[in-house]
Amino acid sequence: MEYLTEAYRKFGIRDSIIEFAAETERELKTRFDAIDANAEACQMKVLLAMQKNRVSEGCMEASTGYGYNDLGRETLEAVYADVFHAEDALVRAQITCGTHALALALSANLRPGDELLSPVGKPYDTLESVIGITPAPGSLAEYGVSYRQVDLLPDGSFDYENIKKAINEKTKLIEIQRSKGYQTRPTLSVERIGELIAFIKSVKPDVICMVDNCYGEFVEPVEPTDVGADLCVGSLIKNPGGGLAPCGGYIVGKKEYVEQCAYRLTSPGLGKEVGASLGLNRAFFQGLFMAPTVTAGALKGAIYAACLYEKLGFPVVPNGTESRHDIIQAVTLGSEAGLIAFCKGIQSAAPVDSYVTPEPWAMPGYQSDVIMAAGAFYQGSSIELSADGPLIAPYNVYFQGGLTWYHAKLGILSSLEEMAKAGCLPQFA
Repeated sequence: MEYLTEAYRKFGIRDSIIEFAAETERELKTRFDAIDANAEACQMKVLLAMQKNRVSEGCMEASTGYGYNDLGRETLEAVYADVFHAEDALVRAQITCGTHALALALSANLRPGDELLSPVGKPYDTLESVIGITPAPGSLAEYGVSYRQVDLLPDGSFDYENIKKAINEKTKLIEIQRSKGYQTRPTLSVERIGELIAFIKSVKPDVICMVDNCYGEFVEPVEPTDVGADLCVGSLIKNPGGGLAPCGGYIVGKKEYVEQCAYRLTSPGLGKEVGASLGLNRAFFQGLFMAPTVTAGALKGAIYAACLYEKLGFPVVPNGTESRHDIIQAVTLGSEAGLIAFCKGIQSAAPVDSYVTPEPWAMPGYQSDVIMAAGAFYQGSSIELSADGPLIAPYNVYFQGGLTWYHAKLGILSSLEEMAKAGCLPQFA
């Protein structure tokens, strides 16, 4: 298909890269078919929840001020609860990001004297300030909430012995991060999360098990709330927003814990009754409807990147054949030049700000300079084509997103082209 090759040439991608990538794409056909089948099943799940809750034209209307009796907001939350097979849901534009959603769920359900436990090692960088690992105003530590963690074993398995020892009379909430964050540990499958929750509940049945579900929604046919999670938390500018939600976050789970979150988000005595939707309901509904398909495209892109970079000799997590449980692909590039070139390639493939050159900077909430490439329609939307990484050895880049598979593919080819220009891929010199 010469016309397709010519299309990529117009983006400055050399023929040797196009040919190299085409062979890998052919090898992935069976796997891509399985991803499409999962997306189809998830699409039916979302559609069924919308029909069950009688989503109507009236649900698309805006509310202002206090937001009392917002039909769309209330229906959207009922839909989310059904999609996740949960008792209740809080889905709000007033939740500013994934970190905010997690901080909200933690602060709402922990009290002075309680202890928070992470049984899967260090949490994502931005949670360090929330917890108080890095001192920050308003942290959980300032309110008398203690923290401890149990690292994963070297092979990525759970350290059940030390998890059991760490659970004590003060342990109130267990925080399980599904995705890898700025690490190269395995992402946790829903099945493994269920096994961990079952073990924790056998030790202390009344402990709250909360899952940071960011980047994992709709990658599998089931979600953590299907396997015992009391709370499941995420961002609408990641998978479940389908690239159409301009902001927002969600919390789903047991009614009593979700209600605590609502009271913390708004005010004691008000809870879920207030919070104007301001005309965003349509984007939230439509984004959720599109989410399984969009997530499938991003997942194909992640696997494609893994296979290509692995063939070129770079360590990748997950590797090209492993099962997938989120949309993030980690690649160890081994040099600052390689990390910057990769992100430059992703940025150059963007529909927005493609002419901008990404530069490392000290981003709020991170412990080192970070470079981010994200020419997105919505600022910070990581379901859109994006890549980022801290400028510290071994120079891991974390690639994710792509509203369509075709865009994800272009981004990966562009990253290879920029890596070649920077002298990091002598195979294509």
